[in-house]
Amino acid sequence: MEVIAYLASALIGISLGLVGGGGSILTVPVLVYLFGIAPLMATSYSLFIVGSTSLVGAYQNYRNGQVQVKTALLFGLSSVTTVWLTRKFLIPAIPHHIASFNHFELTERMLMMSLFAVLMLIAATAMIRSGKNKLEESSVSKNLNLPKLLLYGVGIGLTTGLLGAGGGFLLIPTLVVLLGLPMKEAIGTSLFIIALNSLIGFSGDFGHFDIDWIFLLKITFIAIVGIFIGGNLSKKVDSKQLKIGFGWFVLVMGVYILTKELMF
Repeated sequence: MEVIAYLASALIGISLGLVGGGGSILTVPVLVYLFGIAPLMATSYSLFIVGSTSLVGAYQNYRNGQVQVKTALLFGLSSVTTVWLTRKFLIPAIPHHIASFNHFELTERMLMMSLFAVLMLIAATAMIRSGKNKLEESSVSKNLNLPKLLLYGVGIGLTTGLLGAGGGFLLIPTLVVLLGLPMKEAIGTSLFIIALNSLIGFSGDFGHFDIDWIFLLKITFIAIVGIFIGGNLSKKVDSKQLKIGFGWFVLVMGVYILTKELMF
């Protein structure tokens, strides 16, 4: 089982390198179901792993001139603040036993993993659709809508802070539609925003969790190696078909997790 868990850790990075947005959605399930880490702790570890791997990916894109730093900082203003506040104040306030309804007891684990499963279903649907339908740049808005941009930032920040997921599948369409970025720049810029959100959000966990740094750095290193493997593989395969296939895999996993947590 341990070997499978470490191979799955490499898959986190490989999937991120192959499909970009949504690739890090596997991190929390790997940590919870293969390494046996509690969901809240897993979301914390996920922030560090996703943030570190995204930072590596963002640097690669920056060297190719595909990261809009000013745009990332503008968009990240609301999302980073929301992530940090969520991790610092909301996460520690979640009780282990939340509520009881007759013979049904809602626990922190059930809530977190069910919400994460729903996020997986949304991410899978977005990946399948984006694989089938290319977003036309001629249809995007070139006028900056600052209130909507800030609102989207808060929404993505809350998702990242609560569930430890990068939210690339939400970020990329937002950057293209609201800011009119070309797709390659949107991907690179989204990785930089994810890195900022995740790593700064992780700092909000200091004092709340007893972090196993050796384990965390080991998994992060494996995931970073995976992102280089995935990046090289992406040059040899049809990324559109790959994203559709990965989307269906995430969809099945999301249904499985939701069923497992609510039925057993």
